[in-house]
Amino acid sequence: MYELKGKRIMVTGGAGFVGKVLCAKLKARGAQEVLVPRSAQYDLTEAAAVARCYADLKPDCVIHLAAEVGGIGANQRHPGRFFFANMAMGLHLIEEGRKRGLGRFLQVGTICAYPKHTPVPFNEAELWNGYPEETNAPYGIAKKALLVMLQAYRAEYGFNGAYVLPVNLYGPGDNFHPQSSHVIPALIRKMVEAREAGAPEVAIWGTGKASREFLYVDDCAEGLCLAAERLEGGEPVNLGTGAEISIAGLAALIARLCGYRGRLAYDPSKPDGQPRRCLDTRRAEAMIGFKAQVGFEEGLQRSIAWFEEQRRQGTVREVLYG
Repeated sequence: MYELKGKRIMVTGGAGFVGKVLCAKLKARGAQEVLVPRSAQYDLTEAAAVARCYADLKPDCVIHLAAEVGGIGANQRHPGRFFFANMAMGLHLIEEGRKRGLGRFLQVGTICAYPKHTPVPFNEAELWNGYPEETNAPYGIAKKALLVMLQAYRAEYGFNGAYVLPVNLYGPGDNFHPQSSHVIPALIRKMVEAREAGAPEVAIWGTGKASREFLYVDDCAEGLCLAAERLEGGEPVNLGTGAEISIAGLAALIARLCGYRGRLAYDPSKPDGQPRRCLDTRRAEAMIGFKAQVGFEEGLQRSIAWFEEQRRQGTVREVLYG
């Protein structure tokens, strides 16, 4: 058990979607200080900047949440950048933490690390049994390499690192940028805008046959806190709900909740991405006591309400890589 109370905890990506919720939860758990390095001051892809960040902030624990990430289109446009940025950030943060005797390091991985045709539900033992789905393989492999690094550092240096794999996330505060948003915010934006414009149809990438699993942002943040406190050893742990929905089913549900009544037009010339995603969540429940609490339709309703309110105020979150 790693006690978070009284600790100086650095959360990379702490100003982002999951990060804001996570920081609030860490403060509620009694962290002495929650430290959020900003990219304008510390470029975490550079070793010197990471060393300066550690020297300035002096953390006891690091939760590495920051990533450069996007949907299928963004992954297709920037595979090199996504590999480099995600690999470099984790590499430098782990190595500098080792050199400074850091007490705890939690690496947030990605479900994109799993092989393209992983048997459903995804069990952590399947992580190395094949190549990831091609459109997001550079991102997924960069994140998976950090699992190997943490395991190697634990074996050689006794470095107290842990690794979790959250499934696709959603919720209030998500990124709604038209070029880099993931499927739920992309569909919410499309349905709301089509409803208001009276558009007869909404175009949707792919066949609609692929499936995904989604975890509400507050549930994810709680899972990260539990992992930072309780996860022992170097084995990866899934964070999810264990329930999947097809993209066609998701689009129909979001259309209904947004009040859009037009046609949903699928474009099979566009990629579906990984055919199915659904996690085996037994290890998380057994090892850290994590079980998702927010129902999917309730989470979608909160997300849609947040987006519509932000849109009225002109403050929708749009991050090109976020």
